[in-house]
Amino acid sequence: MSKNAEALAAQIRNLAGAEPVKLGLILGSGLGHLAGAVQGVAIPYADLPGFPHAGVSGHNPNLVIGDLEGVRVAVFGGRAHYYESGDPAAMRLPLEVLRALGAEAVMATNAAGSLRADIQPGDLMLLSDHINFSGLNPLIGEKTDARFVPMKDAHDPALRAALQAAAKTCGIPLPEGVYAWYSGPSFETPAEIRAIKILGGDAVGMSTVPEVILARFLGLRAVAVSTITNMAAGLSEENISHEHTKAMAPLGAAKLEKILRAALRAMA
Repeated sequence: MSKNAEALAAQIRNLAGAEPVKLGLILGSGLGHLAGAVQGVAIPYADLPGFPHAGVSGHNPNLVIGDLEGVRVAVFGGRAHYYESGDPAAMRLPLEVLRALGAEAVMATNAAGSLRADIQPGDLMLLSDHINFSGLNPLIGEKTDARFVPMKDAHDPALRAALQAAAKTCGIPLPEGVYAWYSGPSFETPAEIRAIKILGGDAVGMSTVPEVILARFLGLRAVAVSTITNMAAGLSEENISHEHTKAMAPLGAAKLEKILRAALRAMA
């Protein structure tokens, strides 16, 4: 844990209280409104030295600490992506701070394109595993042997089961699938999508995988959910764009909020 993370955690506790955080939540494109559901304190990233500026439209660069359905949470209203700076470890400091605040688990959300006909725009997909299609890794340059992180069950089975149980309670389908990380910012070509499909990918997006790797490195349990905003390139006639992603994300976000609230009520 870096000294910077410990100092930031102390700063956050002074503003939001000393009670430990139980769960971190990283919000993807179009999902920023979920931060508003938390009863607590919103701290701008700009007030937290070293935090990303979250320079992607559709993100809300605030850290919100407070209560959601009786559980103490830390909600990251925006994330840094590899394609913004060329740094796959851009979310390392926020996750270190989350760990310093006492969290044991993190849930990441993202907007993704589907490669499966049975998972359509507006649907959700629970990540069972991932493919690092980019080949990048946030632990490159780490000096200690802790960099050799085992990734079996990186997407925590118990957390996945909890979300599945919550989805069943809500009557919302939550299929599981493999997410492939593409670096972006350009979207994938149809040929790349065919390659990802051959490799076993069910959805593709530009985030989450480095955060899961960092979470495991830091000893955090991880779980992730994609909101499907489009069919991947070559699988439909729709025009894929970031504006389209932002327009479609709220369809899945409403379902995700119901599932998350039900899961937190079960945790409380």
